Amino acid sequence: MLPRKKYTPEAVLAIAWRYKWLIVIPFCLVTIGTIAASRLLPDRYRSQAVILVVPQRVPESYVRSTVTMRIEDRLQALRQQILTRTALEVVIRELDLYRDLRRRLPMEDVYEAMLKDVEIQAVRGDAFRVSYTSGDPQVAKKVAERLAGQFNNQNSQERASQAEATTQFLNSQLRDARDRLVKTEQTLAEYKRQHAGELPSERQSNLQGLSNTQLQVQALEESINRDRDQRMFYQQQIADLEAESAAPAPPEPPPVAGDPTAVGTAAARLEAARNALRLMELRLKPAHPDIIRMKSLIKELEAKAQAEELERPLSRGAAPPRPATPEEAARQNRLRALRAQVEALDIQLKSKQEQSQRLRDSMGTFQARLQAAPIRESELTSLTRDYETTRNTYDTLLARQQESQLSANLELQQAGEQFRTIDPPRVPERPFSPNRQLINLVGALAGLGLGFGLAAFMEYRDTTLRSDNDVVSTLSLPVLAMVPLMLTSSERRRMRRRRFLWSLAAAASALLVVAAAVAWRLGMIPGLNR
Repeated sequence: MLPRKKYTPEAVLAIAWRYKWLIVIPFCLVTIGTIAASRLLPDRYRSQAVILVVPQRVPESYVRSTVTMRIEDRLQALRQQILTRTALEVVIRELDLYRDLRRRLPMEDVYEAMLKDVEIQAVRGDAFRVSYTSGDPQVAKKVAERLAGQFNNQNSQERASQAEATTQFLNSQLRDARDRLVKTEQTLAEYKRQHAGELPSERQSNLQGLSNTQLQVQALEESINRDRDQRMFYQQQIADLEAESAAPAPPEPPPVAGDPTAVGTAAARLEAARNALRLMELRLKPAHPDIIRMKSLIKELEAKAQAEELERPLSRGAAPPRPATPEEAARQNRLRALRAQVEALDIQLKSKQEQSQRLRDSMGTFQARLQAAPIRESELTSLTRDYETTRNTYDTLLARQQESQLSANLELQQAGEQFRTIDPPRVPERPFSPNRQLINLVGALAGLGLGFGLAAFMEYRDTTLRSDNDVVSTLSLPVLAMVPLMLTSSERRRMRRRRFLWSLAAAASALLVVAAAVAWRLGMIPGLNR
């Protein structure tokens, strides 16, 4: 290469023309070799299936699915399950794949080779593609179809299994919540039973009962006071009559046994009670408690009088009673009646006092209940809060369990989200790889680059001065004259022989390229047709 030489486009074209055979021959040889090598590469066929994720047919507003995993995550999980070594070994053995590799390599290497041939890729929307590459188009179609079917089946099984697992989990939680709820209800019922009457909900009834009892006690006290006044009145009359009876009078014989008018006998008290009842009926209503009690007392006295009559023996030969004066008889009858009324009032007062004590005890009970109500309210609030919490938990779990059961039935009936093959695998008609056109183009460009590289190398090694510009730029001397090239006869023969050999090589290379192209198009090269 000459120093300070300038390479103009004309100079570059001149160099290319000077080394034209050095450029053409490598280009032809490399192109032919690339074509032959590309034809020797085995054909690879790819079959693929496009699977669409079909949403569930029942609206989400009616049945909510328990499988909420995203399609990307679910696809990754299914990929890990389907492309396991165990699953792919079954496919390899059933479809008799990689026969040569299985004879030469262990199953681990065969499994890795199949993983490279399987491709799972997500496409637009809710769809993904499953493809398989093989040297046999029929095998590629069968394997792709097998893998697509496994994706569909595995997805259905996984969704049904996940829904069933969710249902079983909710069932177990629901049973535990039901047991806790029943236990809480029993505790609450037992507490209400033990503290009946002291509960906050019974406060109003306790207040009403206390008020009514107080009114009854007040009315009863007034009735007792009236009875006491009446008793004092009767006692005063008895005292007056006894004072009158204390005056001197002819002696009377003692009362004969069995006299029904004898004072203190049941018969006398019965007669006095009947007289008292007649007096009460004049001023009280029949439904009055005093009338009812007096009637009850009369029944008791009738039974006692009858019993005394049966027990009292009859006295034989007894003298008949001595008749008394009418005034004394009336006085005695009046005394007996008053004493009977006093006795009835005593019985009535005793009964009313007992009733008053019972009412006061009842008032104490009502007051104790009202005093215990705040404590019971605090305790009941705590129990009720636990009960409400347990009840809400149970209701929530029950609703979710029912939704989960619907979702499980939806998956079992294959009405949920499913995988559907919208583009089934087909037998490929042309190979997927290698791309021979691209390989041949790259080979041709490589041959052309090799030729230009050789030409540049030869130009770099060449120091010949070929023009006056080379002399001026290299030697910095003016050109005075140019002498044409003068060759001897032997040099001319040698030059013609060299040109002939170059021409022959170029023609052979061109003929070889044309022959290779024709054979490629016609498929006439043995062992290269596929």
